[in-house]
Amino acid sequence: MRQIDHFISGGTGASASRFGDIMDPNNGGVQARVALGDAAVLERAVQAALAAQPAWATTNPQRRARVMFEFKRLVEANMDDLAHMLSSEHGKVIADSKGDIQRGLEVIEFCCGIPHVMKGEYSQGAGPGIDVYSMRQPIGVGAGITPFNFPGMIPLWMCGPAIATGNAFIIKPSERDPSVPVRLAELFIEAGLPEGICQVVHGDKEMVDAILDHPAIGAVSFVGSSDIAHYVYNRGVANGKRVQAMGGAKNHGIVMPDADLDQVVNDLAGAAFGSAGERCMALPVVVPVGDDTAERLKAKLIPAIQALRVGVSTDAEAHYGPVVTAQHK
Repeated sequence: MRQIDHFISGGTGASASRFGDIMDPNNGGVQARVALGDAAVLERAVQAALAAQPAWATTNPQRRARVMFEFKRLVEANMDDLAHMLSSEHGKVIADSKGDIQRGLEVIEFCCGIPHVMKGEYSQGAGPGIDVYSMRQPIGVGAGITPFNFPGMIPLWMCGPAIATGNAFIIKPSERDPSVPVRLAELFIEAGLPEGICQVVHGDKEMVDAILDHPAIGAVSFVGSSDIAHYVYNRGVANGKRVQAMGGAKNHGIVMPDADLDQVVNDLAGAAFGSAGERCMALPVVVPVGDDTAERLKAKLIPAIQALRVGVSTDAEAHYGPVVTAQHK
């Protein structure tokens, strides 16, 4: 059976004693297994990051930006393979998977201009005989704990700015669909990134706790549920880390009486059912203003919902595919 290993210092990690199943959302079977790491695995990744990061930090921003340009080109060149890989583990249709990766690339495009973003400031005469200046400097080693629903976009959102500004970054993706983050790390190496700067470790709560407790990891970014976001934030800041913990995002919609209902129906159907609703834009609550608005909306929305087609992730005619696991359903 196919096995997904850690990606540490440009290569696969050591043999694991624990594994998790990677399901095939299209048939409910097990398609692969992923190594579940612990503090010892994380330590290997951190030591590799600490060894590589100082030289990367002293690499001038223009050269770091060139790596970003080449990485963007490689991701675009491998878009079809990445999208099929993503869909095979997550279940979203290919078009959604390409959008997932493309949204991540928008941040990489921003990182291609990192030399300008890293400029500091200088204020002359801020006080009597006092000049004030600021410099932007890397933290060192950061880590990202990313969710299952956007296994391409969110790792790219996190690792791109961190790496472009001179940090090393360790990604702990969801164990449900870990293949795309590993492939992205491989493409970074191919683009010219030094080994040890972008690494991927897999695991469950044991690995998350190791990340939150490790003294050499200076910052952690998290996206996931509200309960886990609270846990990550409290444990991370207690250990002196910078933490951004984004959890429980769900949009709500208000439909005004003068709204273009054809546009509303199109937007609601896409938001609620695209990616089988497994995203922050899922719009679980929609409030029409007034009974007349509600009735007119239902008259258009219900037939539109009934016309949606669910299929396997590779079905080009399907509007959405299966959810990621049977337990999630």
